[in-house]
Amino acid sequence: MGFSCGIVGLPNVGKSTLFNSLSTAKAEAANFPFCTIEPNVGVVAVPDERVEALARVCEPDRKVYTSIRFVDIAGLVRGASKGEGLGNQFLSHIREVDAVAHVVRCFTDENVTHVEGRVDPVADVATIDTELCLKDLDTVNKRLDRARKQSKGGDPVERLAAAVCERLSAHLDQGKPARSFVLDEKERDIVRELSLLTHKPVFYVANVDETSLGKLGDNKYYQALLAHAKSEGARVVAICAQLEAQIAELEPADRPDFLASAGLSEPGLNAVIRTGYELLGLITFLTAGKQEVRAWTVRKGSTAPQAAGVIHTDFERGFIKAEVIWWEDFVALGSEAKCREAGKLAIEGRDYVVRDGDVMHFRFNV
Repeated sequence: MGFSCGIVGLPNVGKSTLFNSLSTAKAEAANFPFCTIEPNVGVVAVPDERVEALARVCEPDRKVYTSIRFVDIAGLVRGASKGEGLGNQFLSHIREVDAVAHVVRCFTDENVTHVEGRVDPVADVATIDTELCLKDLDTVNKRLDRARKQSKGGDPVERLAAAVCERLSAHLDQGKPARSFVLDEKERDIVRELSLLTHKPVFYVANVDETSLGKLGDNKYYQALLAHAKSEGARVVAICAQLEAQIAELEPADRPDFLASAGLSEPGLNAVIRTGYELLGLITFLTAGKQEVRAWTVRKGSTAPQAAGVIHTDFERGFIKAEVIWWEDFVALGSEAKCREAGKLAIEGRDYVVRDGDVMHFRFNV
């Protein structure tokens, strides 16, 4: 699974606690429990009630969830764009991820120091945004210099690159991230090649105290972060990292009672995982049978042959048709055969666009 989400934030905001909770969470019956690839990288199952529901019907030998890779990126401090602290390590790691989960402190605790000496979530966001914009500005200006030199020979691509980089440089210089820079398709290709840090999609993880979970409206820090996120069209997930660490250490059977005592229906980590997955523009289709019930990842807008190719390249190459059942119909009727009898199984061709929640069976010939 090649999709990854980086966890970033200032020191002492709960970033490491969140990552460690992910690393120790034991997803019940998941075929993709979190497994460490290296000290700060791991793969975690994406919680999916549809897998559970289909498994209750099919009683398969195994259940396989789709997954997402989380990367715990070194803490950032003011001056990181110039190499302060672990800045260079931070910036090199964030360049490699597809999306960013920005953890922001939204609680007060005199025992937990703040690197800036105050709790101000919007200012914290601005600190990291500034450092990333400064680093991107350096990258864009270097590309601009190269484009100006190479465009003297009349190269139309380099002329376009110079024009785009001039505008983008001014945009970044105002502290605005590259993801808010308006581009057409040709310009987008040029910017994509730069792998800019601020071009990656972002969502915020508000780390609140436990008492705030049931009454977020009373947490002024959360409300300030929420207003900021809305202004840039970003999503916010509220969690209590300390509580999540406790939940992650429990055995699956003990979690429901603990969650209920905390007024939660599920761990907050589930929302973090799902949000990261959705932010990457991913959806899930499923296969269901006695051997296994399995979730598969495709990008939103994928066609049936592309989905088939996720299972095996031969499926895409020799695609003939897809038999598609909506997952709720499968669960309600109890089998593929009964869905076929009830007219709930559709035969789809090469142009069919996969929906999030489709149960699919592919016919192919190679």
